Amino acid sequence: MTESSPLVLPKAFLGVTNSALGRTWVERCDAAQGTIALAIAQTHGLPDVLSRVLAGRGVGLHDTDGFLNPRLRDLMPDPHRLTDMEAAASRLADAVLRNEKVAIFGDYDVDGACSAALLAEYLRACGLDYAIHIPDRITEGYGPNVDAIRALKQQGADILVTVDCGTASIEPLAEARRLGLDPIVLDHHQAPEQLPDALAIVNPNRQDDLSGLGHLCAAGVVFLSLVALNRILRLRGFFQGRPEPDLMGSLDLVALATVADVVPLIGLNRAFVRQGLAIMRSRRRVGLAALLDTAGLAGTPESWHLGYLVGPRINAGGRIGDAALGSRLLLTEDPMQAGRLASELDRLNRERQAIEVVAVAEAEAQALMALERMPDLPVLVTASAEWHPGVVGLISARTKERFRRPAFAFTLNPDGTATGSGRSVPGVDLGHAVRAAVDAGLAIKGGGHTMAAGVTIQAVDLERFLAFVTERLTEPVSTMRLRDDFAIDATLTAGGAQPAVVTALERAGPFGQGQPEPVFAFPQHRLVEAREVGSGGHMRVKLRGGDGSVIGGIAFRAAGQPLGIALSQAIGNTLHVAGTLSIDRWGGNEKVEVRIMDAARPE
Repeated sequence: MTESSPLVLPKAFLGVTNSALGRTWVERCDAAQGTIALAIAQTHGLPDVLSRVLAGRGVGLHDTDGFLNPRLRDLMPDPHRLTDMEAAASRLADAVLRNEKVAIFGDYDVDGACSAALLAEYLRACGLDYAIHIPDRITEGYGPNVDAIRALKQQGADILVTVDCGTASIEPLAEARRLGLDPIVLDHHQAPEQLPDALAIVNPNRQDDLSGLGHLCAAGVVFLSLVALNRILRLRGFFQGRPEPDLMGSLDLVALATVADVVPLIGLNRAFVRQGLAIMRSRRRVGLAALLDTAGLAGTPESWHLGYLVGPRINAGGRIGDAALGSRLLLTEDPMQAGRLASELDRLNRERQAIEVVAVAEAEAQALMALERMPDLPVLVTASAEWHPGVVGLISARTKERFRRPAFAFTLNPDGTATGSGRSVPGVDLGHAVRAAVDAGLAIKGGGHTMAAGVTIQAVDLERFLAFVTERLTEPVSTMRLRDDFAIDATLTAGGAQPAVVTALERAGPFGQGQPEPVFAFPQHRLVEAREVGSGGHMRVKLRGGDGSVIGGIAFRAAGQPLGIALSQAIGNTLHVAGTLSIDRWGGNEKVEVRIMDAARPE
């Protein structure tokens, strides 16, 4: 930046320059986008509020129809655009035609469970035998390992397919080769320069892949692989006299993985989630239906339900219980077994929440001490021998949310190693930093993608690791923090927040990573109530507008945090409150509720 081109800061929305979370509020739509919004409303006959939401997310006048109605047939690429897809699909077709047994090795998170279930469901429909192995997080760690691969071979496997893992597993896949298993990798994590010796590595994020599909999660890669496989089997006449597997019916799994793995909801991913939610609403998959019931969701599942209600329960098995529970639940066709598995995952999730509360408090205390010494520290690294390895990802996520910068959390192991997980903020590539640490010999192993990464180091190297990632991430974090404004789509009043508004906005969904939910400011509303509810630190809020209309709201995990403290201190006073909208359909009635994300006292 030169003296002749100074940084032009956007005008503060409602004059808010220092909110409860220390942020400046800005209007998402700039002047040019406001003009586009007007054109969208006039040309397509859409409500003004929906048009502003579309324009604020970069949708142009001529893109509107395609964006509002993302059709899979329009957005589906040729799967063979992916490097090694032809080899992978051809070998899988051979396995089907020869009736070979397929070993599926998956990750222990939602994406891994969905990917494993997706592939297994297809093979089952083709009449094949398969074995799924999901590693134990504590005893085996992430990714393929030699002992598990040998065990799968002893179970009669002829071919090994790794899903949501395997891209960096050089020695385990070399062992698979030695055992006569043809290894195929279906993954999406960032890839090192040296790839394992595998028959095929289908990963849009490998360095020589030019497909432009790096935003897919692993389940999306598996789905494209099954499309390619299905095409080959059709050409080879396998389906003569037998029905083809219902690939479209499996998009509920792809949708769940896409949302839970926090990949960008753009292009093909939006179509996956939109179609997958429609399938999920039919409750045809008995395991997902049981989990939705256990989570207390009687109404229509939406994108945010997958991230906040369904995903954490499936993840709970891999975090502190049996890692294979999730894939078994997604594959079962027995309602009784589905109910038992869903109940067990719900129990584990409650146990996980209790463990998390204590660990997060400890991590935040460590982070505060670090920031007292170095207020501009771009990355936070916390560690404890007391933290369960299954919750370090959640600890880093909560620390990242609290301090708005990338965060790592490590558990210190008895063998002198430290196993960690990191979460990032938009614009800061954590997976690349971790791969660089591995390449530099600082980390024993590690990998991930832009927003999340896992890493194992020697515990004595924690300070060196912090110095390494600090050096690599200082510039992108500084750039992010310069732009760390809170974008508001529009203003609303308690009386104007009607179900019809939310229904209109749903047409712009699904919302998630890269496609943020619309945020509305409620200017100068009186805070009637703010009280803590439940055991998760949530706060129930009630706002009254100038016309006497009242709207309820909830601030998740806000109690004792800056937002919760600000709300508690403002009861009876007038506030600007900002958040997203949802419809509460309890008891057959519909009313709009605001999920509060920030607040500010009027200037």
